[in-house]
Amino acid sequence: MKRSLKWFLWIVALLVLLLAGAVLIGLQMSERKRMRVIAVQVAPVPYTTDAAALERGRYLFQTRGCAECHGTNGAGREFVNDGKGTRIVGANITPAGQVAKYTPEDWVRTVRHGVKPDGRPVMVMPSEDYNRFTDTDLAAVVAYVRSLPPMAGGGAIVDLPLPARVLYGFDMIPDAAQRINHALPPSTPVASGVTPEHGAYVANMCIGCHGEKLSGGRIAGGPPDWPAAANITPGEGSAMVRYKNVDAFVTMLRTGKRPDGSPIAVMPFGSFSKMNDVDKRALFAFLQTVPARAAGQH
Repeated sequence: MKRSLKWFLWIVALLVLLLAGAVLIGLQMSERKRMRVIAVQVAPVPYTTDAAALERGRYLFQTRGCAECHGTNGAGREFVNDGKGTRIVGANITPAGQVAKYTPEDWVRTVRHGVKPDGRPVMVMPSEDYNRFTDTDLAAVVAYVRSLPPMAGGGAIVDLPLPARVLYGFDMIPDAAQRINHALPPSTPVASGVTPEHGAYVANMCIGCHGEKLSGGRIAGGPPDWPAAANITPGEGSAMVRYKNVDAFVTMLRTGKRPDGSPIAVMPFGSFSKMNDVDKRALFAFLQTVPARAAGQH
């Protein structure tokens, strides 16, 4: 009996040492990963101050999630704080912030590719959603942000608990740059209208949470207590079966509630509610055309 207990204690001690070693290695890999330099060749998108571009940029800033992280005034805001070690604050992106010295290439690299001007990865930013912006829309967003009044505010803050940092080091949590195919060219402009083609362009904003194939699953880089993103492809098991028509879908985007009145967690309805009717209805039209997939199937 004593011999069995002794062996048990040795095994426990060995497991503790292995776990401690894995944590140490994970933290070292996390730091190397965070400090790696990513070479992304980009073509600059020229600045514009055209009034129509500024208005388009304002609309995209309000409806594509920019304000959710950076605040309606661009000065930054805390958008995650679970009280358990995860705290994320969006950076000040007004002309008084760290973007003041950005070149046109820096904007393209950061927004489309999730890579900072110094080549290091952006930790938290849905650049995979913005990677497919047309040059015209990217120029519009940049024009609007550069037109914001200078505001006080600091850089981004990404505080993660120990387990998350270890998982990041072992590539089980990706950063923004890892979720992007950097070889993709910008999207080709599509005429705005209630069409699946325009809806496909609008749906790029859904990729960060629902996945490239829109089948849902765990949200990459999201806090562990966030619910899995819904499958929004057609068919059985999809969240879309709740929305019998486009009006029900539009109401959900406007109110943040399902047809039964229950609230939907995590989705940025502060942004979605400001989308115009054409974008909302086009998105619904597109989602009817995508291939049905099992939840989480990529």
